[in-house]
Amino acid sequence: MKRRPFLITLGSLLTSCKLALGDAVDRQFRVTLKNAHKGTLDIDTQLLDSYGPPPANLRQFYLDARKVFADNPTAEFTDQAIVDAAKHHRLHLMGGPMLGDLHSNGVTIWLRPATTQTCSIAVAGKTFQGQVDHPGQALRLSITGLAPNTGYDYQLHVGDHLAAEGNFTTAPLDTASDTVRIAFGSCCHKIGVHNLNLFRQIVGRHPHAMMLLGDIAVDDREGNIAMHRADYQLRDVSNAWRTLASQVPLYASWDDHDYFNNDLSGVPKRFTDADRDGVRSVWHENWNNPPADDQRDGIYFNTRIGPIEIIMLDTRSCRQNSRRNRYGSYLGETQQAWLKNTLQKSNAPFKIISSGTMWSDYVSNAKDSWGSWDTEAREEIFQLIEQENVSGVLLVCGDRHGARGFRIPRPSGFAFYEFEPATLGGVSGPAGLVKDCPDQLFGYSGTDDKGNDFIAFGEFTFDMAADDPTVTFRLIGQHGDVFEEIPLVLSDLTPA
Repeated sequence: MKRRPFLITLGSLLTSCKLALGDAVDRQFRVTLKNAHKGTLDIDTQLLDSYGPPPANLRQFYLDARKVFADNPTAEFTDQAIVDAAKHHRLHLMGGPMLGDLHSNGVTIWLRPATTQTCSIAVAGKTFQGQVDHPGQALRLSITGLAPNTGYDYQLHVGDHLAAEGNFTTAPLDTASDTVRIAFGSCCHKIGVHNLNLFRQIVGRHPHAMMLLGDIAVDDREGNIAMHRADYQLRDVSNAWRTLASQVPLYASWDDHDYFNNDLSGVPKRFTDADRDGVRSVWHENWNNPPADDQRDGIYFNTRIGPIEIIMLDTRSCRQNSRRNRYGSYLGETQQAWLKNTLQKSNAPFKIISSGTMWSDYVSNAKDSWGSWDTEAREEIFQLIEQENVSGVLLVCGDRHGARGFRIPRPSGFAFYEFEPATLGGVSGPAGLVKDCPDQLFGYSGTDDKGNDFIAFGEFTFDMAADDPTVTFRLIGQHGDVFEEIPLVLSDLTPA
């Protein structure tokens, strides 16, 4: 089913976010990453308005809520002052809808109602309902009973009010020979969350889902949980974010700036286990990842989208700082064992494994990533894949603020492929091309020679119809330019 333009609202004023990929939207304010990290009221307001402000009532609600979060370090979305602000501005939703946890028969829809009225989602003649005990709580509604690999429109009502509309395509069956498209990106920061040009391009390519690989919506809040929540509220009132989240199921992992601050991991000095628990809790509250089937400490998970196993790692909160350069210090031994078990059990032809930082050591001498933390654990994973002939592994990563692709050759003659899909926020970092690196496939810096932002996302298109199924990587810019296109076949990604 071809997707149609959608209409979405977070209040009494309906805002049209049509998907026509016509004229680009001019950026009104250019906020640097350094200033985004500061996150003052003036800077956050410029970010909100950078591609055109949201509706006036929604904008003022954010400013009112942000003040509550800034004045009270224990403030939550359910605080009465925030609930009163939502009521004053006649909002039915504080956030959402956000799609996630896609399956062949349905999807989960996340929202944050501003009321305890019944929320109902109508899809294909079916109605799914739920409500929260208190305004401001997150609500997830599981949509089921749908046909595989089929496009659906949905309507979201809060009480009798039409609050939002959107659409999605269900996943294919695991054994189907359909084409599957997975988008992915990294280092959005608070800058890229508002880029309507970028998110329109992603939505317009109709991916089944998108993986977000860290540094997404929170910037350097140093464990101030209230300001984490303020940054998520900034995300949820963004015109651009609502365009993306209501139409593309999202799978998210974090990196250092989502966590505490630059290069921080585990339980850093001056922080406690309780601080880490608090950051993990607010993360789970504000994303729509598949639920884990155990009580794991980290935010790692796996799921299946047709022929693809999605494996997203927590490469921040499980690190053990006092054991750096020893086995288990990067993922933690529990997550390491889980990853090995997940790879051994998966019968998906293709697997995408994400790491917040880079798998290879080519850039910045493996700064803050596998090669400067736990080469033994990485080698154990690589050897397991080779020895057990685990098929179709694709490695994706972020952190280093550029678009790069590498082969990682192995002594056995096999090679892994690693893709870093540039920054969704367009921020500078190390040079895109590594000197004297014959295993680099391509490289783009965060900014070009003229100082323009290089903003792009990655895309895998899986074609399962051939005898040797293929996956094609594309690097796609915010205005639709395809900068790189690399086809690979399943046999090339499977140890002999």
